[in-house]
Amino acid sequence: MFVQRFVCMLAFMAAFYPLVASGQPAESAAGSSSQPIRLDAVVETKSGEPVTNLTQKDFTLLDNKSPRSVASFKIVRSVDDPVSVIVLLDAVNTPYQMVAYARDGTSRFLKSNEGQLADPTSIAVLTDQGVQFDKSFSTDGNALSDALAHHQIGLREINRSSEWSGPERLQICINALHQLIAFASQLPGRKALLWISPGWPLESGPRIDLDSKQEHQIFNEVVALSTQLRQTRLTLYNINPVGVQESLLRADFYQAFLKGISKPDQAQLGDLAIQVLAFQSGGLAIESNSDVAGMIQRCLLDAKSWYEIGFDPAPADKPDEYHHLEIRVDRPGLVVRTRDGYYANPEPIQAK
Repeated sequence: MFVQRFVCMLAFMAAFYPLVASGQPAESAAGSSSQPIRLDAVVETKSGEPVTNLTQKDFTLLDNKSPRSVASFKIVRSVDDPVSVIVLLDAVNTPYQMVAYARDGTSRFLKSNEGQLADPTSIAVLTDQGVQFDKSFSTDGNALSDALAHHQIGLREINRSSEWSGPERLQICINALHQLIAFASQLPGRKALLWISPGWPLESGPRIDLDSKQEHQIFNEVVALSTQLRQTRLTLYNINPVGVQESLLRADFYQAFLKGISKPDQAQLGDLAIQVLAFQSGGLAIESNSDVAGMIQRCLLDAKSWYEIGFDPAPADKPDEYHHLEIRVDRPGLVVRTRDGYYANPEPIQAK
C-alpha cells in the first residue's frame, strides 16, 4: 500500500514542475535583491489586541540576525486603506460532515453586526473541480452569505478520507493558491486569504524519500510562493474547523516545517503546508477551536491596523538566497507578526 501511495506521489511530482511556473504575480518573480522590501507588520498584546501607538524608534529590524536600517515607516488603518479579504471554504480537505458546519460558521460571521463587514470581502470554495471565487468584493455580509448558501459543493471523489488522494489533493490546493495569488496581484493594497481547512496533505516523513530533482522542484515552488505572496502583499491564514476533535498529531505535525529552507536538499512536501505558508507570511494557523465565526474574527483583527516597514536588503551572493527576518519592538509583552523571511534575487522559473 505504501509503495503504491509513494508511486502516486512521484506521478504528482512529474506534473508539479510546470505548475510552479503557472502563477505570476504583478511583479516578476525575478526581482533583484537590490529592490526595496516592504513588510506589513502586526503588533499585538499576548491576548491578541492590536497595538497602534508605536513609532519607528520602537522597532528593530534584523536580516539574518544583522540590524538593517528602516528606510520607510507608516502606521496604516483599514479605515484609510481597506484590506481585501478572501474567505475560502476548503471542501477538498475538510471531512464531508464538517463542510456544512464550516459553511454555517462562515455564514454566522458574514451576518454578524447586521451583515455590515468592516472590510471588502469575497467568498471562494475549493472542490475537486478546482477553486470557484467571485472576483467582486462586498461589505454586505448578508448578500455574501446568500451567495455562499447557493454554492453547489456536493459529494467529491477526492477528499480527506480517500485512500490514495494525498498528492492529488495537494496539487489541487497548490494550483488554487496560484490562481488566487494571480487574482490578488491585480488588487491594490494589502490582502488577506482565510483558508478554512484542516490543512493540506503533508506527504512527508521518515519513509518518504525524494530524489534530487524532486527536492529542487519543491524548493523552487517554495521560493516562488514566498516571493509571490510577499510581492502581492497577501497574508495567509489557516482556520481548522475540526476544532477539538482534531488529533494532536495531525494538528501539530506542520510545526516541524516552520523554519524556512535555504537549499533544495532541505526541501520536503511539508514545506508547502498551508499552515507553514500562513505562518511564514505573517498570518495565523488556528486550531483546537470549534468557533469558526470567532476564528475568522480573530484573523481579521490584523486588518484593523498595521505598520508598513520598508528596508533596503543587502546584496545577495547567489540566486534564491534565503534571508531570515525578525522585527522586534522595544516594549515588553508585545508580539510582532510579519513575514519571517524572503529569498533574495529569486531566479525566474521556466517550465520544462
